[in-house]
Amino acid sequence: MKQRIITAIVAGAIFLPIAIYGGLPFVILVYLMATVGLFEAFRMKKMRLTSVPGIIGLLLLWFLLIPSSFHLDEYIKLSKLELVLIAVLLFLTYTVITKNKFSFDDVGFSLLSIIYVGLGFYYLIETRELGIIYLFFALFVIWTTDSGAYFIGRSMGKNKLWPEISPNKTIEGSLGGIVCAVIVATGFYYLVNFDEPLIVILFLAVSLSIFGQIGDLVESGLKRHYDVKDSGSLLPGHGGILDRFDSLLFILPILHFLHRFLA
Repeated sequence: MKQRIITAIVAGAIFLPIAIYGGLPFVILVYLMATVGLFEAFRMKKMRLTSVPGIIGLLLLWFLLIPSSFHLDEYIKLSKLELVLIAVLLFLTYTVITKNKFSFDDVGFSLLSIIYVGLGFYYLIETRELGIIYLFFALFVIWTTDSGAYFIGRSMGKNKLWPEISPNKTIEGSLGGIVCAVIVATGFYYLVNFDEPLIVILFLAVSLSIFGQIGDLVESGLKRHYDVKDSGSLLPGHGGILDRFDSLLFILPILHFLHRFLA
C-alpha cells in the first residue's frame, strides 16, 4: 500500500501540472504514454515493437494520435481511416511474406490494439482541448468510481459482479461506485462553471462510471486471457500504463461524443 501511494503521488506530480499546462508538452506526454501502452499490449501477445508489425503499429499509432488542432488534412492528403486501411494491407502482406508465421489472428490483435490504444489516448488530448475542467471531471468520476466500488464492495459486497473475469468485484460495489460518481459530479457542477445543466452532468457521470467499470473489466479479461498479472511494471504497485488508463481509454471517447451530441 505504501508503494502504491508513493507511486500515485509521483505520477500525479508529473501528470497533473503538464495536463493543466496543456499544449505541446501534454501532447508529447500522451504520445509517450500511448507508446508504452502499445508496447504493453504487444508484449502480452509476445510480440515485439521492434518487429516489422511493431514498427507498422507504432507509425499508425502516432498518426492516430495527431490532434485535430494540428489540421492534419492541410499537410497529408490521407485520412486516418485511409491510413488504417493501408496498415491492414501491409499487415496482410506480411502474413504472406512470413508464410503465416505472422497470422491473420496476429493482424486482428495488432489492429485492435493500435486502434484501442491510439484512439483512447487521442481522445485524452481532445478532452483536454475541450477544457481542463472536462479532463478533471473525467478523472474525478473514474477515481471516485474506483474508490467507491472498492470500499463499498469490501464493506457491503456479497454478490459477485463478474467472477470469471474479476473475482473480487461485486454488484454492490459497482452500484456504490456509480453513486459516488454522481455525488462527486454534483459537487463538481456547483464548484465549476459548466455550460451544461445539472441533469446533463449527472447523465454524463452515470454513463462514464458505468463504461469506466466496463473498461476495467475489459483490461482484466485481456490479462486473464493472456495469463499476466499486470500489463506492465512501469508504475510500481499499480502495474503498467494500460492498468491505470483502462477506464479512461473507454470513457474519453464517450465523453467527447456525448459532449458534442448534448451541446
